[in-house]
Amino acid sequence: MDRAYAEPLDVGAVAAVACLSEAHFIRSFRACFGETPHRYLQRRRVERAMFLLRETERSVTDVCFDVGFSSLGTFSRTFHAIVGETPSEYRLSHEPIEAPHCFQMAATRPRLAAGVAVRSSSFREASAAKTR
Repeated sequence: MDRAYAEPLDVGAVAAVACLSEAHFIRSFRACFGETPHRYLQRRRVERAMFLLRETERSVTDVCFDVGFSSLGTFSRTFHAIVGETPSEYRLSHEPIEAPHCFQMAATRPRLAAGVAVRSSSFREASAAKTR
């Protein structure tokens, strides 16, 4: 899903690759990552949109379609729900970052704007390290 974030999500096909039913795959995915596959893909698309809005001069509409959304309204609503500001506001308030890409992605990953607490580690390494 991370590589093909701009493609439509076919949960049934992904579940078949994992040899699981679609419903069981969604439950297992949510238990592991804390969100459904659809929401995970939306978050990845928004992360990529944040990068494009910061680093390029492409229009918001072009960015919307480049990252896989088929509707500008859905893109703007989802972006605002995850980031806490509209794509245009985000572009005006954020300049390009000059750091290695992996640091940029970690620093700009949307966390709490949607009202959903995201664990710092979906695999619980952080909590295991604290108990040692």
